[in-house]
Amino acid sequence: MGQERQPDYSPGSITASEGRRLLIAEAGALLARLQQVQPFEWTMPMATAAAPSSEALRKIHWLIKVGREQLRKRVGQFIRMMRNDRGKPLDKCQAAYSILKLQFNSLLDQFDIFADVVNQRSEHDTGIWIAGLDVFARDALRLNGDFYEAPELICYLDRGHGAAIRRARTRLPGGRENPVAVIRVPRERMVGSGIGSSLVHEVGHQGAALLDLIPSLKPLLEQRAIDEPTRRTAWKLYELWISEILSDVWSAAILGISATAGLINVVSLPAYFVFRMPDGDPHPFPWIRVKISLAFGRALYPDPQWERLELLWEQMYPTESIRPAQRALLRVLSETLPHFVQLVLGHKSALLHGKAFRDVFPVATRQPWQLRQLYKMWRQQPAAIYKARPALVFAAIGQARADSAISPHGENRLLTQVLRQWALMKIVNH
Repeated sequence: MGQERQPDYSPGSITASEGRRLLIAEAGALLARLQQVQPFEWTMPMATAAAPSSEALRKIHWLIKVGREQLRKRVGQFIRMMRNDRGKPLDKCQAAYSILKLQFNSLLDQFDIFADVVNQRSEHDTGIWIAGLDVFARDALRLNGDFYEAPELICYLDRGHGAAIRRARTRLPGGRENPVAVIRVPRERMVGSGIGSSLVHEVGHQGAALLDLIPSLKPLLEQRAIDEPTRRTAWKLYELWISEILSDVWSAAILGISATAGLINVVSLPAYFVFRMPDGDPHPFPWIRVKISLAFGRALYPDPQWERLELLWEQMYPTESIRPAQRALLRVLSETLPHFVQLVLGHKSALLHGKAFRDVFPVATRQPWQLRQLYKMWRQQPAAIYKARPALVFAAIGQARADSAISPHGENRLLTQVLRQWALMKIVNH
């Protein structure tokens, strides 16, 4: 027998045709992997009550479906080009294939974003709780007036300390528009009224964007910095922090004191971090962030409870030991805070149709005394709680918790019950 011919691996031995065959094979492998990106409806088992809304699932389905079809078409075009355009330099062919790989990875990134959401819906109990949070989130985006077409919101749990949102109508990896808002909630906060503070804060980011509040407020804050040079630092910081502050205001306006109590739970850290202010951070440093939330809560829902909570915060983190420069900054922030609160609550952006920001929230029906009466009534008529708006339920139970009228265990049990019922009612109403 003759010797078997061995491939020639010497330098300069690779021909253009061999390079094209390699790229065609890699593109074919890309198509094979693309086939594995299957619709969630085929792969994710879940209880019916745990499923996201049908509209949210429809939009996610079409996002992935269209992405797959577009990428499959581009890969097919690439393979035909490799076979037909034999004069194209190999480096240009490789550059074209590299673009396809980036587009494929962007599609996978999009798929994984929503896989994180849908996967948890198959978890026992957790999936139904999360479906209830979807209902709560949508209600927290409802305002007193027809100001926008609200997007679908879907929630999921994750480890970590803070919540986050990937807003609807923003860009996904690869540049396509996100069809639904995706809210990440810390798993360690399930289930209690504290989760309401985190979730509604993230809803507030979506709401503020829909109302175009940040672009309309920033020029006003810039002008105040010009008009009040001795307080310029404070106004410039409010401008830097305005996005996070608006979300905290949204939470306080929807939930009342439980929003601030939940915030305190999140930012209760060693004193060094509570007073530390990193340059350029869009989040107010924790000590002043709580004070800002207290100020807005007091303005919206007057009650002695705000003074008590503020005194507790100041005793937990006294300012005597901080540096003089920090105390001076806290002083000027405290001096300007009442004016800042009135500016924000009285603001009328173009999309508010002449209404002040404070007037779009259900403030008239969520005063502390009203929430206390509601909770007492629900104790006597338990079935009535399921007829109330979800955000109102969280506000009233949060008020009861702040008043020590319900234990943490009782709060957990009651909120678990209403979350499960909201998930079920979502199916019935649909």
